[in-house]
Amino acid sequence: MRTQYRIRAATPRCWCVALLAICVCSPGVSGQGPNDPGNPSHNASYATSPRPLSSDFGLAQESRAGTTQMPSGPAQSASSVPPELAMASLPPETQGDLLMIHQRYLAAIAAYQRASKDSPVIWNKLGIAYQHMYALDFAKAQYEKALFLNPKYPEALNNLGTVYYGEKDYRKAEKFYRKAMHLKPNCASFYSNLGTAYFAEHKYKNGLEAYQRAFAIDPNVFINESVERIAENGPLEEQAQLNFELARLYANAGNMEVAIKYLRLAFIDGFDDMKKVMAAKEFAVLREKPEFHLLLAEEHLSEAPGQSR
Repeated sequence: MRTQYRIRAATPRCWCVALLAICVCSPGVSGQGPNDPGNPSHNASYATSPRPLSSDFGLAQESRAGTTQMPSGPAQSASSVPPELAMASLPPETQGDLLMIHQRYLAAIAAYQRASKDSPVIWNKLGIAYQHMYALDFAKAQYEKALFLNPKYPEALNNLGTVYYGEKDYRKAEKFYRKAMHLKPNCASFYSNLGTAYFAEHKYKNGLEAYQRAFAIDPNVFINESVERIAENGPLEEQAQLNFELARLYANAGNMEVAIKYLRLAFIDGFDDMKKVMAAKEFAVLREKPEFHLLLAEEHLSEAPGQSR
């Protein structure tokens, strides 16, 4: 799921910690700043490394709050300024954002703690930093402080949902994802996280519907997020089914390359229902591709329904 810090997280199973990612499928964490147009997650992806520390709990990522440029001139160039001095001259929030990009979470926390205590954005970013360190109790406390200051902060609501997802409290996770979606209905990562939570509860139909909505909003939502986030948060059987459904989704959209990728992941995770593969109408074109037959050969699978490895 993606936690939104699209500093991606987050949804309820891929991101490196990109502070500036788009607003994850498996959940993604989102970290949104005052100038952030909105993350894909993705999703602040909380990392699960390939789901990126974005990933893992479906965190959505947040885009960088701003860009700082060092002055340059005939007497001084940016390269002549020691990195420590250059960093120290930046506002605490910007320091924290840069440190998050380099996955220096403890240092980022120290920087954010020097920033304004009246900003829900800062508390949300603190939560994302703690969540990247898998300190879920601390992360939850920061998100709750952000929501105390701004109860209608969709990214913090989504990110709190990813914490509950990480604790396997899927119903509470769904509750917070829905609250975030109510406030920000066109955020793909929120739907992706909700879909992942449904899959964790074996509500495959609901999960697929949520994924389809996420895909309709942003066709790249699952590509941008790490697929391994879900893997770390759920049994292989669930992950295999999830990857199979994503393969169908992308095949139906005509993206055969990504469809093959997810079908391969499904096979790796134990999916072997060849009757389903050969009957899926979404795979009609895919089954004509040499890459499909090569995949079956690599996985030692037969095209005859009912035969498996």
